[in-house]
Amino acid sequence: MCAAAEATSIHVSGSGSDANDGSLAKPFATLERARQAVRDALKSAGGGVEVVIAPGTYRLQRTLELTAEDSRPGRPVVWRAAGEVRLSGGLDIPASACKTVSEPAELARLDASARGQVLRVDLKALGVKDFGSSVAPGRRPELFINDQPQTLARWPNEGFVKIKDVVKNQPYTSHGIKGDRVGVLVYEGDRPARWKDEPDACLHGYWFWDWSDEYKKIDAIDPAAKRITLGKPDHGYGYRKDQRYYALNLLCELDAPGEWYIDRKAGVLYFWPPTAGASARVVLSLMDQPLVRLDRAADVTLRGLTLEACRGAAVSISNCIACRVSACTLRNLGGSGVSIRGGSACGVSGCDIFNVGASGVSLSGGDRNTLTAGGHFATNNHIHHFGRLKRTYSGAIHVHGVGNRAANNLIHDAPHLAVAFGGNENVMELNEIHHVCQETGDVGVFYTGRDWTVRGNVLRHNFIHDVSGPGLWGAQGIYLDDAASGSIVIGNVLYKVARAFLLGGGRDNVIQNNLVVECGESIRFDNRGLGWMKDTITGTMPQRLKAMPYRQPPWSTKYPQLLTVLDDQPGSPKGNILVRNVIYRSKKMSLAPEVTKFGTVKDNLETADDLGFRDPAKMDFRLKDDSPLRTRLPGFEPIPMERIGLRVDAERPRLPGR
Repeated sequence: MCAAAEATSIHVSGSGSDANDGSLAKPFATLERARQAVRDALKSAGGGVEVVIAPGTYRLQRTLELTAEDSRPGRPVVWRAAGEVRLSGGLDIPASACKTVSEPAELARLDASARGQVLRVDLKALGVKDFGSSVAPGRRPELFINDQPQTLARWPNEGFVKIKDVVKNQPYTSHGIKGDRVGVLVYEGDRPARWKDEPDACLHGYWFWDWSDEYKKIDAIDPAAKRITLGKPDHGYGYRKDQRYYALNLLCELDAPGEWYIDRKAGVLYFWPPTAGASARVVLSLMDQPLVRLDRAADVTLRGLTLEACRGAAVSISNCIACRVSACTLRNLGGSGVSIRGGSACGVSGCDIFNVGASGVSLSGGDRNTLTAGGHFATNNHIHHFGRLKRTYSGAIHVHGVGNRAANNLIHDAPHLAVAFGGNENVMELNEIHHVCQETGDVGVFYTGRDWTVRGNVLRHNFIHDVSGPGLWGAQGIYLDDAASGSIVIGNVLYKVARAFLLGGGRDNVIQNNLVVECGESIRFDNRGLGWMKDTITGTMPQRLKAMPYRQPPWSTKYPQLLTVLDDQPGSPKGNILVRNVIYRSKKMSLAPEVTKFGTVKDNLETADDLGFRDPAKMDFRLKDDSPLRTRLPGFEPIPMERIGLRVDAERPRLPGR
């Protein structure tokens, strides 16, 4: 037996030189030079390659591109941190560049409370040329002080105000709710009159539905009529009275510590430091491309790095094989943490992902036509405070394609959903999720909808707790929306959730062995496909069905129900199985008659009696040995709560405190 070839080590340090040989004693200075050394090493026979990056901050002004040229299947290439290593897409602003605002013309633009408090930075003098957009996704610069995101100057400083009314230009009604398609809003009070001379004022709001937000430029303000006219195009769902909004990107509203603003014409940054007199690291995000992009690479790992301060995503992985982001910190991003598309067996594991503008991790791989698995994964990650800028449909994890897995993640603190899924045969299991859906309504912690062909996805042994959405129709723990079908939902624990399950008229779903504890509602299963959703049942749903080869193997053998769905009352919730679910001190199930008539509903226990949980005060809902549930519902399988959530391993040597 031959010994495995030894890995080649290449060293990088901020104090090195690209004229060096890349040894520990004589490291390179840049990642690009190290990449060239990796290419050279891979040209010769041998083992893998390790790029060891010395502690420090490495400012990236362009994406680190890693391709097939930078990798070889079976010869691992690892880019790893030897200590705290930051790959930053931002500019560190020196303290010497921060001056107290003193010019009378500038002071006049500030609120009286901010005079003497706000600092100015001449960005042009620091070489900044691209000031980006105030609100456009991926183009929006942000300010970070001591690694904390600051707030673009806004009013009110927290929360929202409500639209007093909408001017009736193109009135319309949706689901019985009246609104208008044109963005002319009537406001209360006099505050917006202050914004008339602001050059780039915006509003951010939930304009019609509490699950659809958008940033809109202000075109005009009429203080006499108390009207705001928003820029075109209008929001897709229109506008209506009593919906929520706030104003932002307003220098005149820079009136609190932690707020900031860029005058793009003058090239000047203004900010009010969050704490007075303390030295601070001040960073402005500049890069609008990923910090690292892997394309058609194989066996490449990023390990132990901190990726931060860019306007877009941190890492993009496309059409790669066995590439991995391991034990990294991804934070303070305008876009998403990691996006994986195409390829196979790529993943994100043991990472901390937080303060991101959009999603945490997106997985999309496998071939739906052939139902070939992608094998991508997101495991043992701590993902929190996501969806900061793009507030809706920016989940901690998005799982699409075929045969991908999200497991043992801890997810919390977000305005909208936690996990969005589609495709086929994906598994989402052993995740703990809490305090999401905090700003929205008609929202699910786990969410999918409007496609009969999205089937075989497994939601198993997840723990969802402390979730309640403030918007219309509230929050659901598991939301199979608008005729979503074919999901397998087994062994989940839902505790103190506004509504544990909302099943929107779908077919062939399995809801089995779930534990619902002290939720507002337990399980609601409606028949919307026979009512207001008829147009979708006869339009969008058949179109999506016909886009897939459902009449041919492996589809026809894996999902035979699809062969007859169009001829079998397609709007009716048929073929569903609801068995052995425990509803404890929660509102009883509400099921449309077709669910029972055309499905299997049996052996579900609804009770307020003590069921013998080990320690409900500490959210331990495992069963005691003498639990009455063991005899009252003999087929109920104990849920392995001890396996749920983060785990200690080589990538995560310790767990975060609660």
